[in-house]
Amino acid sequence: MDAATLDPGAFDEARVLLVDGRSGAGKTELAARLARRWGENGREPQTLHLDELYPGWDGLAAGSRAVAGVLGTGSYRRYDWFAGGFAERLAIDAGRPLIVEGCGALTVANLAAARRWAGPAGTVRALWLECPPELRRARALGRDGDSYAPHWDRWAAQEEAHYAEHRPWELADQIVRVR
Repeated sequence: MDAATLDPGAFDEARVLLVDGRSGAGKTELAARLARRWGENGREPQTLHLDELYPGWDGLAAGSRAVAGVLGTGSYRRYDWFAGGFAERLAIDAGRPLIVEGCGALTVANLAAARRWAGPAGTVRALWLECPPELRRARALGRDGDSYAPHWDRWAAQEEAHYAEHRPWELADQIVRVR
């Protein structure tokens, strides 16, 4: 499925939505689009951004592993990228729909935690975003500029290792192609 033709209404029944893909694929943008739709329909979702869980530029695996714990406890300490450490504790509300987005969002452990969070009657959906490497890089560096450029290669290496181990596209309900 192409991102341009993605029907956001297809996820209206989800209690939890996991959105994964490599850096620059459009995860945050898609999550925001879906959150707006849910809000317009009176669902008032919350979004857990993995950017707030990674403990710095070498933290993709740790951030991914943190998701299950956050869903288990209902709170987390937000990573402050400017200060270089964890900051205030934030809560997620078990009574509201949840979108989890970021590199590493979709793993077997995170999917199981999302199902527990959703409860027996809740629906969990998962998306994997595919995007050509040159477009991803242009988007990511266009978004974050000089603050990301020196870290691109080391982050990409972490993505390679993480995705080789977890193969999230095989867990996804849908693969969305971004062009």
